[in-house]
Amino acid sequence: MSVQIKNTDIIDTDNQVNEPQADYDKAELDLLREGINRTYTQRFETMKQLIKVGIMMKNAKIIHKPYDR
Repeated sequence: MSVQIKNTDIIDTDNQVNEPQADYDKAELDLLREGINRTYTQRFETMKQLIKVGIMMKNAKIIHKPYDR
């Protein structure tokens, strides 16, 4: 079994991995379209969950012991 790998697909001349460029504009538009399609009930439930998490984080007390060597 032999696997043929094209050097141009994996590694360029500087030994860096070639990755496709991210399309942030398209991703942002997709998220906006997804948000528009949500019902008011879904939006309310999401906001309610965010408020609950915010209250929980605000009231959280972080306790730690000093690290002894």
